[in-house]
Amino acid sequence: MSPDSIREPPDHQPSSIRPQSSALSHRIVAVIEVVLCSDFLTQFALGGTLTAFGYQPYVKGRLNVAFVVGLSLGDAVLLIALILLLLYAHGERPRDVFFGRRPIVGEAVLGLPMILIALGIAVVVLLTVQRFFPSLHTVAQNPLQDLLRSPRDAWLFALVVLVAGGVREEIQRAFLLHRFDVWLGGGTVGIIVTSAAFGAGHMLQGVDAALATGLLGAFWGAVYLRRRSCGAPMVSHAGFDLLQIVQYFAAPR
Repeated sequence: MSPDSIREPPDHQPSSIRPQSSALSHRIVAVIEVVLCSDFLTQFALGGTLTAFGYQPYVKGRLNVAFVVGLSLGDAVLLIALILLLLYAHGERPRDVFFGRRPIVGEAVLGLPMILIALGIAVVVLLTVQRFFPSLHTVAQNPLQDLLRSPRDAWLFALVVLVAGGVREEIQRAFLLHRFDVWLGGGTVGIIVTSAAFGAGHMLQGVDAALATGLLGAFWGAVYLRRRSCGAPMVSHAGFDLLQIVQYFAAPR
């Protein structure tokens, strides 16, 4: 046998490096996609666009209902479309990422009792803060309550919490956790990062509300990772948000 016949192919060494390079490139792409779908960039871009067209976030010192509704629903459409585009670009099926192989109706039914679990988490956090850490109650009145000035506003805000809260945020959470689980350190890291960001996004409502929201995000994220379906978190999240609206109108004034 001649030396040429046992010589390693010219691409032997590069082929041993390519898997590592490929993994690194996938991680970089995953980080970019996580940032793009973090919601901060899309809301900033859409908010700037609405402002350019004359819609102001505040009117007479209060949140503008039209601005908040337009921003929330527009961002939901934009973000979901972006997530779908990224999944298809990677050859991934949205049905597999969002709902796995579990029946959607069954997962939705499972989410109904989880509404009470979510409510319990929020109540425990807020009561604990009130009892032991009152300084964390940094906002006397939730500014979003200013949006509920009439039954019409309540119906509009109910639509917002269903679409932008229950649907968009849980699709977003599922996508981000999927990326973390595969490329960015695992599901636990994903829950920590996404829950911290989820809570920080609600700082407008106070530090205590941000803590409660972060823990709720961790709860819904854990359910998704356990079942590989965001069906139950969607129902739980939407139901929890709707209860906040009902509670506001039912509370004595």
